[in-house]
Amino acid sequence: MIKHQRSAPSACCALPVVPPLRLVVESSGRAPSTARAYARKVVENAVAGTDPDYVFTVALVVTELVTNAVRYGTEPGDSLLVVLDADDVRARVEVHDTVRRVPRLKPESGERARGRGLRIVDALATWGTGERPLGKYVWAEVRRR
Repeated sequence: MIKHQRSAPSACCALPVVPPLRLVVESSGRAPSTARAYARKVVENAVAGTDPDYVFTVALVVTELVTNAVRYGTEPGDSLLVVLDADDVRARVEVHDTVRRVPRLKPESGERARGRGLRIVDALATWGTGERPLGKYVWAEVRRR
């Protein structure tokens, strides 16, 4: 009788550990920081030789979109879906929520403490919106320089 022995995979053939491409997070005050950490890991793992400024920019865009979704796009008990795809050219993020109301840029104001998040996204990325059966998604693409 011949016994087959399984050998351990060599280091050259081991599969990389990559975070999931989708993150479902409860709509709460902790959602932006959770999504920010997720975005950093995805970009750092997906893009070889990423510079810290690029990682920071993607994380900031994700933070602003998730913050807006928590404040304006969800009801208590809802969850958000964050989808992030990054390669050597760009990072694309989508934040899905349950409210159909589309975000808009608010007029600039030095008096308001809120309402600047989408302006930040607009300055750093190309962005837009899309419909889904139960809500909408806001997408943004950050180009790597």
